[in-house]
Amino acid sequence: MSQSVYLPSEEFARKAHVPDIKAYRALYSRAEKDPEAFWGEIAEREIHWFERWSRVLDWNPPFARWFAGAKTNVSYNCLDRHAASHRKNKAAILWEGEPGDQRALTYQELHRLVVRFASVLKSRGYRAGDRAIIYMPMVPELPIAMLACARLGIIHSVVFGGFSAEALKARIQDLGTTLVITADGGFRRGKEVSLKTAVDEALNDCPGVREVIVYRRTGSEISMKSGRDFWWHDLDAAASEDCPAEHLDSEHPLYVLYTSGTTGKPKGILHTTGGYLTHITATMKWVFDLREEDTYWCSADIGWVTGHSYIVYGPLSAGATTLMYEGAPDFPRFDRWWRIIEKYRVNIFYTSPTAIRALIRQGEQWPDAHDLSSLRLLGSVGEPINPAAWEWYYRVIGKQRCPIVDTWWQTETGGIMIAPMPGAVPLKPGSATLPLPGVVPEIVDFHGQPMGDNREGFLILRQPWPGMIRNIWGDPERYKEQYWSRVPGAYFTGDAARRDSDGYYWVLGRVDDVMNVSGHRLSTMEVESALVRHPAVAEAAVVGKPHEITGQAVCCFVTLKRGDWNHDQLGNELRQWVSREIGAFARPEEVRFSDALPKTRSGKIMRRLLREIVTSNSVTGDVTTLEDLSVVAKLASQQDEE
Repeated sequence: MSQSVYLPSEEFARKAHVPDIKAYRALYSRAEKDPEAFWGEIAEREIHWFERWSRVLDWNPPFARWFAGAKTNVSYNCLDRHAASHRKNKAAILWEGEPGDQRALTYQELHRLVVRFASVLKSRGYRAGDRAIIYMPMVPELPIAMLACARLGIIHSVVFGGFSAEALKARIQDLGTTLVITADGGFRRGKEVSLKTAVDEALNDCPGVREVIVYRRTGSEISMKSGRDFWWHDLDAAASEDCPAEHLDSEHPLYVLYTSGTTGKPKGILHTTGGYLTHITATMKWVFDLREEDTYWCSADIGWVTGHSYIVYGPLSAGATTLMYEGAPDFPRFDRWWRIIEKYRVNIFYTSPTAIRALIRQGEQWPDAHDLSSLRLLGSVGEPINPAAWEWYYRVIGKQRCPIVDTWWQTETGGIMIAPMPGAVPLKPGSATLPLPGVVPEIVDFHGQPMGDNREGFLILRQPWPGMIRNIWGDPERYKEQYWSRVPGAYFTGDAARRDSDGYYWVLGRVDDVMNVSGHRLSTMEVESALVRHPAVAEAAVVGKPHEITGQAVCCFVTLKRGDWNHDQLGNELRQWVSREIGAFARPEEVRFSDALPKTRSGKIMRRLLREIVTSNSVTGDVTTLEDLSVVAKLASQQDEE
């Protein structure tokens, strides 16, 4: 485990919103002493309210009402207040399509487009409480549709464009959707990803859907069902530009986001209006040290919570310029991301550890060929970042001058929970560092008893926070059971972690990503971090394999940096390497080499599929989010050959 500590530069700290550790501790202490007063103050300062709350928090565990009785509107906060200010001609969204087309929407223009689309929905009879599914590529019309729904109080669920018709159908049915907003298709690695055909297939079993609104992106010929399907541009042509934002209760549902599981019923995470917006607006400013002139780019897909909170709602509420890119990071060449950073003079770049590791494998010549001097802050999201990847990101992309904000949070938390305030908190590669103000984490054992420093346990959250999940859609019992029953009165994150003697949190991954080898609890991330420190290894994914004697054995899937490697020799070397780095008990039983690892389109390695391959030689779970199905097929066939 790397123990290097990186301090922010004097210049960065001097200009930062929170300039030193003393200021961070004062802020944290205020929130700790009186959380309701703290969040009330932030809500008053950061959010526009049509009506004020009667109380900041109404807490009936595990159900919370934040800013009870208040009225606000997310769309109004993201658009109207900026369009009526000095920001009206500031770029709200900069967009680049994979083929190279581009658009720049000012706050004034984005407001106009959202109002027009909201008036279309209103004129067609959609009202607060109705549910819409949004299934679109990464084009500006995706946030336009979200903000139009939010304007009217239509509960929306964005379904990632990589999901199949079957997965889409399950979400439409669970949510009780009456409206689907989609596109003919989108672009990915130079090919069209068809969306409307998947909608048509899904709707064969969804009689509750009244209408489908289709945005024309690719221009391909598609089937349009008379009376049900309507072109976005046809409806927009007759749209009114007068559609005021509805005054919605602070607890009015904003969106439901389905988390992908193995099998069975999809799980709809419900986020509401006032508390969620307060949380993500505050964290947007704290964690990204946002400045008025920044160009901010989060590379996630809006279909994931990162895209909701830190591409759309957080940046726009904070009045930032948010960049969107439609396609793959390596199309048409490995330098696409670096070209975009150079072209738009991006200042803040937020991406995933898996993307970073893939970039490492491609080689430093790609980023080195571009001027990345506009960058002043880097971020990491999605899973723990191993120290070797952190160091590469810091050195090669940030040129050793950009702090890295390694952020821990979940779909369920709504916004960032543990992360450095970059001007204040010294950085340790691999650690999400310290909890944000108002966040009270703890590490406990199987019985919910607090663990001491430097001991692994379960990460829990001791008190409610404004952006928290309010329920699982239609299933409050599952909500209580899954998140609140393990440690009474506390939120169970499902992550393993440890806290070091400086109070820094090291998140080790999901609890089911912890192996038990001969009685030793061993985090998969710890083994992966050891492997990628080896000069030959680009990426590694580690899973536990059932073993008669040790309970579980360590099985490693490894992709290599370019070179002429002897796999047998290198496999033995890597076993010895892990043994030296961690201990003999962690020595892998198997090391398998692969050209690629199974990943979602957002870049997460799907270790669950690797577990299935090593335990049953097959894959039966949900693979709808996979970027490339052939990777799994190849890995499974390797298993068969053995």
